[in-house]
Amino acid sequence: MDESLTHFNGQQRARMVDITQKSETNRTAIVHSRVMMKPETLTRIKEGRIGKGDVLAVAQVAGIMAAKKTSGLIPMCHPLALTGVDITFHDNGADTLYIEVLVKTKGQTGVEMEALMAASVAGLTVYDMCKAMDKEMLIGPTYLVSKTGGKSGEFANHIEVEIMKK
Repeated sequence: MDESLTHFNGQQRARMVDITQKSETNRTAIVHSRVMMKPETLTRIKEGRIGKGDVLAVAQVAGIMAAKKTSGLIPMCHPLALTGVDITFHDNGADTLYIEVLVKTKGQTGVEMEALMAASVAGLTVYDMCKAMDKEMLIGPTYLVSKTGGKSGEFANHIEVEIMKK
């Protein structure tokens, strides 16, 4: 692993990394998150009985929009032309909604931040839409599961199994 700090210039001030010379490759990132909630909240989401509307449809659109706006919120992120964003939901039938995000591009830098942003905003949107009935919801952990493309190649997070067992 390269330990150099690439986001600092010669004066030790923050800079956006120059990716001009990097090769374009197909890049993907998969991120997982979850929202833990009261069982009644999950039941009402699944039955479409939340007063603000279809929670999962709104969270899905919010997450996609967030992925597209990542470079406007994270200072050193490069603006990227995303070629795909997909967000899926499943639950444990009791008290947890799982969020999976897949982001794709063909470019000079990866899409991990876009996937993390999408999962985070999707979870926050679920909270926003359900907070009137359940202010105790917990969001997270939100973490990179895997990535492909670029000079560093493939990455698979080996701690995922441990996190998902809890």
